[in-house]
Formats: sequence, C-alpha cells, structure tokens
Amino acid sequence: MVRRSIAGGAALIAVVLFLLLLRGCLDSRKEQSFRDYSREVAALTSESDDQSAGVFRLLTEPGDAGDVEIETQLNAFASNADQLLDRARNADRPDEVSEVHDYLVQTLEFRRDGVRQIARLLPGAITSQQARRQGTEQIAAAMQNFLASDVIFSTRVKPGLETELEEQELDGEVTVRGSAYLPDTGWLDPATVADRVAALGGGGGNDDEAAPGLHGNGLGTITLGGVTLTPDDSVSVPLSGDLAFEIQVLNQGENTETDVQVNVTVGSGGEATDVNEVLPEIAAGETATVEVPFDGEPPTGQNVPVTVEIEPVPGEEVTDNNAGEFSVIFTR
Repeated sequence: MVRRSIAGGAALIAVVLFLLLLRGCLDSRKEQSFRDYSREVAALTSESDDQSAGVFRLLTEPGDAGDVEIETQLNAFASNADQLLDRARNADRPDEVSEVHDYLVQTLEFRRDGVRQIARLLPGAITSQQARRQGTEQIAAAMQNFLASDVIFSTRVKPGLETELEEQELDGEVTVRGSAYLPDTGWLDPATVADRVAALGGGGGNDDEAAPGLHGNGLGTITLGGVTLTPDDSVSVPLSGDLAFEIQVLNQGENTETDVQVNVTVGSGGEATDVNEVLPEIAAGETATVEVPFDGEPPTGQNVPVTVEIEPVPGEEVTDNNAGEFSVIFTR
C-alpha cells in the first residue's frame, strides 16, 4: 500500500513537472514569436523608409535621368511597394497582435497606393505647362496617402505593438522603431510640389518648350490689407487675422501663360517668412490679381523689408520688372 502511494505521488509529481515544462516551452515559443514578428515589422518599415528616400530623391534630384527613365524607376518603386505589402500580409504573427497587424497592412497599402498614383501622374506633370498644373495638383493629393500611412503607423502600429511587448515583458528587450514616408508636409501643397519637381522633364524655365513669340510678365500694383505698397516709401499696415497681399500680374507677352508662381518674402535672414501662390492662367495682354494670404508674426513698430517676385515663365528673356522691394511698418 505504501509502495502504491509512493508510486502514485511520483507519477503526480512527474505530471506536474511535465505540465510546467510544457508551459515553459509554450511561453518561450510565444515570446520568440513576438521577437520574430517585431523583427519582421522593423525590416518592413526600414525597407519602406529606404524606398521613401529613393522616391523623393528621384522627384527632386533626377540628375541626368530622362522622362522615360524616371517613370521606369517610379514603377519599380511601386512594384517594390507591392512586394513589401505581400510580405506583410503573409507574415507570421501572434494572435495578440492581429489588430496591430491589420494597421500595419493598411500603412503599407497607403504607401503602395501613393507610389502607384505618382508613377501614373508624373508623366503629365512634366509635359506642357497646363498639364503640369493639373499634374502637380494631383500629385499633391496623392501625397495624402503617405501622410495617412504615417499617422496610422505612429498612432496605431507602434504604440499597439509596444503595449503587447510590455504585456509579454519584452519591452526592455525589443524596441519598436518609428517609420515615416512623407519627408515634410510641404509635399501636400501643389505650389510646393511644382517648385520641387521643376527639375523634371519640362519643369520650369525650359525655353525649348516655350511657344513661339514674346513671353513675359510684369509686376503691377501691390496692396497689403488694402494699403498700397510703393518702392520709395514705408507704409503702415495693421496686423489682422485675414491679412493678404493682392498682387497684380501683367502679361506683357504674346502668349497665354500658365502656372505663374508669385513669391512674397516678409522680413530678412532667418526670421523671414515666405508665402506664395500660383496663378493658373493669364492671357496675353491681360492683368490678373493674385491673392497671397499672410498669417506671419513680423516685428511691429519698425521697418520690415518685403520682396515680391513673379518667377520667369518659359521663354521669358527680360525679367527686370518681375520683382519689387518694399518696406512695411506693421502695427497692432
């Protein structure tokens, strides 16, 4: 009877030890699955960030690449974005991070869609002037995909994965890296996009694409908050929440001009504020007024330099009357 009791107790101890060992193995396997998944997320986002650097470098610094080569490279980036998305969809992950993983897939979907759209839209943005205006507006809209992806990653993927790692007591061992595809929000503004991709194909200032005949714009009357600015005098302008420059553009050439960029700089040096607007179209001999909102905070009670410039259009040879310098005393 004693032997049976001893044998039964030994068997029970063996079962308990087996269960503890099994549980330890399962816990270890789960922890490893979290480590593996975190490494895969880091690899995917690192490759995605590298892709972002390549896309935006191509858009701003194409070097000697021609239109066809640029389009080919963008399509290659789009194909790579598809591959990253497929890897994410097929990645092994613990059940606890299913929701986090869905957000990761959304992040990469938005990035893939953005690259696809830009690859499709860019050829139109580097041809004729009118197509450039429409193309850069659409490219700026496509950049919203990248912004959405960055918001989802920073507010859902990263904190969600960090929470699950903390639950597994792995937060001190595994670090979740950040990821951002959009370099800056300037890419959401069509005028900024037009300026940044000016080096592509037929972008700004290519005389070879100018229509025959005289080209050129001049600077007309300029007002700020209803006060006319003059080169020789300093004028006082009250600061307000809806302050705006109203700038007359005079088409002094023989052709209709499109995408006329108007730039304003208030102040000088590191404290200067730059604002700009694009005049979509102005016919030969026509005068058009461009409104440029200004919400800066310049110093008050002193002379502040103001520079207004109309950027030259393709084919424009005389630019002496494209810019003006003024002085404003802002008051409250």
